[in-house]
This record gives sequence, structure tokens and C-alpha cells, in this order.
Amino acid sequence: MQQNENASCQKKINPIHWVPTVYFAMGLPLISLNLVSVVMFKDLGIDNKSIAFWTSWLLLPWSLKPIFSLVMETFGTKKKYVVFTELISAVLFGLIVFALPLPDFFSVTLALMGAIAISGSTHDIAGDGIYLSELDTTTQSRYSGWQGAFYNLAKVLANGGLVFLAGWLIRSMNLTITQSWQTIMFICAVILFLVGIYHWRVLPTDEPKKTGSFRDKTQELWEVFISFFRKKFIWIYLVFIFLYRFAEGLVMKIVPLFLKDAVEKGGIGLTNEQYGLVYGTFGTVAFIIGSISAGYYVSRFGLKKVLFSLVCMFNIPFAVYLLFAVFQPQQISVIALGIVGEYFGYGFGFVGLTLFMMQQIAPGKYQMAHYAFANSLMNLGVMLPGMISGYLSDLVGYKMFFIYVMVATIPAFLITYFIPFTYDDSGKRKKTLS
Repeated sequence: MQQNENASCQKKINPIHWVPTVYFAMGLPLISLNLVSVVMFKDLGIDNKSIAFWTSWLLLPWSLKPIFSLVMETFGTKKKYVVFTELISAVLFGLIVFALPLPDFFSVTLALMGAIAISGSTHDIAGDGIYLSELDTTTQSRYSGWQGAFYNLAKVLANGGLVFLAGWLIRSMNLTITQSWQTIMFICAVILFLVGIYHWRVLPTDEPKKTGSFRDKTQELWEVFISFFRKKFIWIYLVFIFLYRFAEGLVMKIVPLFLKDAVEKGGIGLTNEQYGLVYGTFGTVAFIIGSISAGYYVSRFGLKKVLFSLVCMFNIPFAVYLLFAVFQPQQISVIALGIVGEYFGYGFGFVGLTLFMMQQIAPGKYQMAHYAFANSLMNLGVMLPGMISGYLSDLVGYKMFFIYVMVATIPAFLITYFIPFTYDDSGKRKKTLS
């Protein structure tokens, strides 16, 4: 009885107390592995092609969410997965601190980051599962802005503040490059540990799955898989989510390298402090404002009416980096203005894809697993172009590379214009004429 009362009290907790921190804890490992690591390895002397290729592989566990989610739908509780993965990731970041001084630090650090990626992917599935099961469609729309904002608020800390701190420790405290990045990895470990303890106390408690025979569980896992591919319009939806972020996948690894590369190499020549302040902090604040604004925008007009405007806001601003490559501005105010504009559009448009997956693909008996299926393909659409981006940018140069990026946005516009909706904006299945 007491246990049921405690669970009831926890479920009454205002989502504002746990939605921001859950999505912040999702963002920190992802940003650290896929953006901050790019800057770190660049500082430590690794070449651009190796950085882009190998750090893109770190996205693979996020593309394997369907495999993880099949097991998670049957075993354990979402709250335990969230808390335990946060604590495990904290330990792994701590191990990176000791790996960085090693002669073969690149391979050892990548291996540890791969383990963090698996933990982070599992955390994402469980966190999204809590979000979907605890909040109705209207509340999901209301908090989607906060969800996206705090997911990427991790950029302010990691890709902004911590990158800035790494540069400051080298220039002002006379630490070596290795020592400065050891400090950064230690800070990440401490943050995730503290968040894990906090979530143990505040997250809504969900009921564990009923135990059954291995055969029953296997049948249920198969049903989860089959039911996903029987959804209406599912193949169109999968192509849509793959293309929505394809151009972003090309620029994700290259933009940090482009901004830090010397002017004579076609880059902008930013220091770590400038990069952390302008790209990591100002840009991410603009992202947060854009994502929160988009949440209320969609809540007022409905996703179907505004989806095309959201895909435009997401993709067109990548032209900023093409302009940077052509003119190579050196005034920090001009660079900051361009990045802020690009990130505002990025945040505004990202909400559209998140809500589409939640409201058009995930609904049904297995929400957590089906949302993870969709999310995995979205990450695959970022990972695959990211793996070739280093080779492509080295082959054709930054100017031509960003022209290719703009061409790569066109398929996203076309499929969004014609995309059909299965559910209306109230979450009800649309009626079709037979």
C-alpha cells in the first residue's frame, strides 16, 4: 500500500521537475561524443578525416535503438534504465580521464566513448518512454520546446562552456592540452553522477513488465517488430525522417573543424575560447529560443499546417556556412550573427521532426519501442553522411562542400511537402474513405 502511494505521489510531480533534466542528461553524452570530441581530437593532433569518420561511428548505438528497445519493452523499468545508465556513463567518462595520457589514447578513448554511446542510447530510449507514457499528446506538445531546449542545453555546457574552459586552462593556467581535456572529461563524469542521484528521487515510477516464459517474451519482441512495419505510411515516414536531417549529417563534423581551421586552409581560424563562446554558447542559446518558440507555434497551429515551414527553417540556414567559406569573415560579431541565425532555425525546425515521430509514428501499443525505431533511422541519416564528410571536404574543399550540403537539402523539402498524416492534431486516427 505504501509503495503504491509513493508511486502515486511521484506521478503527480510536475513534468517541469524532470523533463528538463532527463533531456539534459540525454544531450550531454551525445554532444560530448559527437561534437566536443571533434574539438578535443583536433587539439590532440588527429587529422580531419580520422576525426569525422571515427566519431561518426559513435552514433551507431543510437541507430541500434530498436534492438535495445525490444529487450527494454519486456524487461525492467524505464526509471531504472535512466538512472543506471547515467551512473554508468559517469564512470566511463572518469576512465577517459586516465586514458588520455596513454600513447594509444585515440583508440582507447574511442572504445570508452563507444561504451558511453551504448549507455547513452539505452538512456534515450527509457527517457523518451517516460515522456510518452506520462504525458498526453497536448502536454507533449507543450513540453516539446523544453524537451528540445534542455536536450541541447547540454551544448551550452559541453560544446560551449567546457570547450571554452579547455582553451582557457591551456592559455591562462599553463596546463598541457592533455591535462585540460582530462579536466573536461572529469567534469562530465561528475555532472552525470549528480543527475543520476537526482533522478532516482524525482522520476515517475513505472511498473515493471510482468514476468513470463522465454517463449512468451520472444513472441512479444517479434510482435513489437512486426507491428512497427505494419503501420500506415511507415515506409514513406522512414524515408522522411532519414532525409530531414541528412544535410545536417554532412555539416555536423565539418563545421567545428571548419571554424577552427586556419584561414589559409580555407577555415575561419577560431580559438577554443571563441568557438566555445560563439558556436557552443551563443549558437545554442539561439537554438533553445528557437525550439521553445516552435513548441508553442506547433501547439497553436497544429503540426500538419506548419511542418513544411519547420523543414525550411531547419535546412535553409545551413547556407550561412557556405557564405562563411566564400567570404571567410574575421569579425567575431559577423561570425556570431551568422551562427546565431543558423542555430535559431535549427532549433525551430528540429521540433517538427521530434513531434512527427512522437505523434505520427510512435502511437500504439509499443510507443517506446516504435519511437526508438524511428529515432534510430533519424540518427542513421546523420551518421552515414557524417562518415564521408571528412573525405568529401578534404577532396573538394570547404566552399564546394557546403554547396553540396545545400543541394542535399532539396529531397527533404520535396518529401515534406507531400507527406501524409495518419493522426490528426488531437492524436486521433484520421478517417479515410474506402
